[in-house]
Order: sequence, then structure tokens, then C-alpha cells
Amino acid sequence: MSDIIRSPFGPIDPREGFFYYDEAKAQHAISFIEKLIVHTKGRHAGAPFLLDPWQKEEIVKPLFGTVFYDDQYDEYVRQYRIAWLEMARKNGKSELLSAFALLGLVGDFEESAEVYSVAVDRDQAGLVYNTAKRMVELNPILNNRLEIIDSKKRIIDRKTNSFYQVLPGDAAGALGTNPSMVLFDEVLTQRDRHLWDSMRQGFGTRRQPIMIAATTAAYRTAAFALEEHEHGLRVTENQNLDPARFVFARNVPDDWDWKNEGAPPSAEHPKGTGWYLANPALGSFLNINNLRAEAMEAAEKPTAQNAFRVFRLNQWVSQANRWLDMHLWADNGSQTVLRERLKGRPCYAGIDLAATGDFNAWVLLFPGSPSDPEADGWTVLPRFWVPRPAVERRSNMKASFEVWEREGFLSVTEGPTTDFKAIFRQVAEDAEDFRIRFLGYDPWNATQLISELEEHGLTAVKVPQSAARLNDPCKAIESQLAARNLYHGNHPVLSWMADNVELDVTGDGLVKPSKAKSGEKIDGISALANAFFLTAIPVEEEVHVTFINFAENHSDAELEALLTPASRQAEREDHFFPDDDD
Repeated sequence: MSDIIRSPFGPIDPREGFFYYDEAKAQHAISFIEKLIVHTKGRHAGAPFLLDPWQKEEIVKPLFGTVFYDDQYDEYVRQYRIAWLEMARKNGKSELLSAFALLGLVGDFEESAEVYSVAVDRDQAGLVYNTAKRMVELNPILNNRLEIIDSKKRIIDRKTNSFYQVLPGDAAGALGTNPSMVLFDEVLTQRDRHLWDSMRQGFGTRRQPIMIAATTAAYRTAAFALEEHEHGLRVTENQNLDPARFVFARNVPDDWDWKNEGAPPSAEHPKGTGWYLANPALGSFLNINNLRAEAMEAAEKPTAQNAFRVFRLNQWVSQANRWLDMHLWADNGSQTVLRERLKGRPCYAGIDLAATGDFNAWVLLFPGSPSDPEADGWTVLPRFWVPRPAVERRSNMKASFEVWEREGFLSVTEGPTTDFKAIFRQVAEDAEDFRIRFLGYDPWNATQLISELEEHGLTAVKVPQSAARLNDPCKAIESQLAARNLYHGNHPVLSWMADNVELDVTGDGLVKPSKAKSGEKIDGISALANAFFLTAIPVEEEVHVTFINFAENHSDAELEALLTPASRQAEREDHFFPDDDD
């Protein structure tokens, strides 16, 4: 094989000739893609899939052209068994995986090939399949040869008894497979390595199996993907650590100013710098104006900034900063919020209750400004309670608590534990004065009080405290702050809590307020998020809730009896959303 030369991509190995680069094998993969695969979306739909230079030179050629001699098969086979492709979003990862899937199905010289798309769930894996299916439909040669069974998300090549199939997103679905090629999309969403290992360990009897994983960077809470990312970086420094692993990773350095666009590839910087480094498709099929618009938004929103760094600069970000920009928060508090001017207006209520002896928060969220219910934005009316012993224990905050109590911003109740009677009375008064559409609550510690509130007319809705449920409310808070439309009157207790909030961030960027990370109290922001959650629920009709006047009709003893566990009803399942696990 005279056309085989020493591979520039392989490790330095003491065995002479261990790695080689076969131009013919590399060119076969390129020709298959460019002559048989077409684009499926936008203005290029139906046009040949002509690889960009970076796709051709940095991925396809080394991945499919680097070979070694396998003495068992007595032939040269692909060196790489795992390919790790890591770049920012919208740089064509899924489309490239789809092209590779069809190459593995009909262009890899593998009899009875088994090609699989896997991801965290069937829908995510189906994204690669759907694109591959459309590629087949738009090419007469592939369309005549291959059979699509869409109900099973399966494409069959009967000539070689081969198939391409979407697998469910769990390790159990991988049992019994004998893959020749695996397309693993968005590894960042994998909670653990079970599915990865299940697919990898099915390679045993194949001549040159390969698993091609494509992902964007993630938050460092995505432990499995981070582990593979860091291993890949070590391999790029020393290929001898894992000769069977190919790594393509475009990550902007952590100390780069994220607002600096950088420069396109040049002689000095062949891969470009800044945005161009993480987004090799910039100037080709990725429009820089989209990134500029996102960067402008990120300048106003801390979580949007982190998302920009993760998904556009391909940086692995640790969420260790406070969530809200307090200068922006203060800008939203310029208008005074007066209870009297809000009477009779509709609102949503969020509540966050302490276990025994700590802060409790009740937040009313009104559509409109403090003076105009038809204006854009939302008006916030919060209330807070804390037992006296909790104030005495907090020497560092005691002076502030005393000022807030004196000025009416904080209700300090007597007794060692939460005074649910005081909270109940205030809720009853608010229910008389305002049209509370729904009450959102964390079910963990609210069963007893919520049961009584429901009995007296409020419609309560569980708000599971998971990132999947609280992500949208958090984004709503950010958006309203950025628009200067969250009118909170600079309530000092709520502002203190806003300054304390840190977020839990999932690997794929979903967020929720984190009491564990925040250190200081954030109950008011948690209650505000619960209230924003309710704004997505359709309101069928306006209902004005009339409460019994407990102040006149019930003694403390009677009210205490109402709120004892003996009178608690079984917790009702809400009819709007299912429960989530944290």
C-alpha cells in the first residue's frame, strides 16, 4: 500500500509504523458525503453537502483516514474507536452525525452493519435520525436503495442486511446490540456513563467499530460529560494516553473576554480566536449577527451570560456567582408599591414556608405596574415572617432585622417556631382585598397550611422545586428585570434575598434558585418564582375569594385547632402539572 504514509494524527509510538494515514480511505468518506449526502434545511436544502475545510481537514480526514494494521484481520483498519467532537451550538454537529450514520450504513464496507443513534432520550436521538431520513429522501440513489420504516425510526439496507436505528435513551435498550457505528448526540445531557459503556462494550466482534460523540460544553454539574471532556484534553496533549480516541475540541480559553468576538482564522491563528475558535462555521452557515444579538442580551442577564459562554464559546462554566445584578434590581425598584393602590386587582400568590424556626415568605404578583394594571410588567407585594429566637441567633443580621421590623417590612413573631396563625391571618386579609387567581407552593413543608387555605377558597397549585419546572420562572424574572418591568419597590427584605441567590444549574442549562448554595436566605425569591410559575396557567374565569374573617370569629385557640395535624386533609393532587423529582 504505497499510498500509506505516517499519520500526523497518531501518537508517537515506539513500534515503527503503528499509525498511518491512508489518503484513499479518507477520500472515500469525503466523496461519499459530498456526492451522496445533501443539506435538508433552509435555503441550501437539496444542495450537495460540501464539507467546510475545517470539517474536512480536522474531522473527516483524520477520523476515517488514520489506520493501523490489524494482524487478526490481516488488513488496515481504522485506528479510532471513539471520536469526541466538541464545539459550540449550531455548528452542524447533528447534520454531520447524520451524514456519518448513512456512511456507516451503506459506505463503510461492513456486512450486516448495525448503526445506532443514542441520546438522553428517544426524541433527542431522533433528531439525528430525522435529518438522516430526509437526506435519504432527497437523494434518488439512496432513496432507491434504502427502506425507511419511520414508525420504528429505522432505515434498512437489504443489500448488505444492514440497518440504522434509534435506541431508547437508557442502558437497558443497548443490551444485545452489536454496533458497528454509534452516533451519540449531546453527551452533556447524560446523567452517568451507563449508556455510554453499554454501547462501547458491544463492539467486540466488529472489524472497525466506532462511537462518534458530539456535544457542546456544559455546566460543570454535568459530571460524566465533564469527565470525558477532561480526558479528551489530556489525550490532545498526549495521544499515547488513549491511542484509540480521536478528539476535536474547540473551547475558548476561560480567561477570554466573552464580549470580544476575536478574529477569523489567519496564518498566525489557523483556527481563529474568540467566537471564531468555538464556532468554526462562523462566516459559512452560522451568522455572527445572531451571536451579537445574544451577547447584547447576555450583558443584561447573568444567566444568559453563562449560557452564552457555555453554548456559544464552548466553555465549561461553574455556577459560583450570584444570580441577579443588584444594580439592575435597584433600577426596577424606583416606583413605590402601595398596598392600597393594588386593592381589587387580580394577582398570583407564591408561598415559601420554613420547617420550624426560620423565614417564611408570601409574595403577591400583580400584572401591570403599581399604578396601572394594563401596563407591561409585574408588580411584587411581599410579606415575611420570622420567629423572635431566629432574630436573636443572627447577631450579624440582628440590627437589620430590627430596622425592618420597626419599619414594617418584617413580621417578627413570638414563640420558638413558625407562627402559622399569623401567616394564615395575613393570607385571609389579602384574599379579601385582592383577586388571588392561584396560590403556588412547594409541597415539601406546606401540606397543613395549604389544606386549610384550600378549604377556605384558595386554589392551590403544587410547584415542584425542580429545574425543569422553575427554569421558565427564573427566565421570566430575568427578562422582566432586563426590561425594567419588575416593580418591587426596593423592599429591603426581598432585595436582601435577591442579593443572596445562587442557582443550581443542570448540565443542559436549566436553572433553579438554590437554597443550599446561596448560604443566606432566599425565601422571597423562591416564593416569587412559585408565583411566576402560575402565570402560565390559563385563567378560565375571574373568581373573587371571600375568606371567613378569622380575626372576629375565631379565638387563637380555635384557630390553633384549625391548623393542627388532626384537622389536616389528605394532600390533594393538583390538576395542572405532574410532580417532579428534585
